[in-house]
Amino acid sequence: MGKRTASEETLKPDPVYNSKLVSKFINCLMTCGKKQTASRVFYHALGQIKKRLPDIEPVDVFIQAVENVKPTVEVRSKRVGGATYQVPMQVNRVRQQSLSIRWIVGAARSKAGRSMFLRLADELIAAYRREGEAMSKRDNTIKMADANKAFAHFAW
Repeated sequence: MGKRTASEETLKPDPVYNSKLVSKFINCLMTCGKKQTASRVFYHALGQIKKRLPDIEPVDVFIQAVENVKPTVEVRSKRVGGATYQVPMQVNRVRQQSLSIRWIVGAARSKAGRSMFLRLADELIAAYRREGEAMSKRDNTIKMADANKAFAHFAW
């Protein structure tokens, strides 16, 4: 049994879309325990998406964006003898989701100068279209794993 967090069982679906993924995302967006602010930012971002892509449900854009950013493989450091190898490994479902969320939030935070909800909306739309910073992070992760295929036999 791997490491598990209590959040898995105690996470309640959000009140608007009744989705656990949304509440998970809001929790990752939250800083200093300000959940109200995090929710406001998230729902404003979805409102922004609705304005820009009127023919699609904004929550579907969000879900698809998170799906698109999920990495299938990543590299992990493994010491063999005296050397450290970057070993490509499969990423499990829960970690895929959390990496995806973390990258989207990180990408939105890294852009300065505008309101967070606008940056988040931009990043979600970009990820939905398979572009943007979070998406390039995923591609780099997969490229790294491909480049280090030679060490795959060290996987444990």
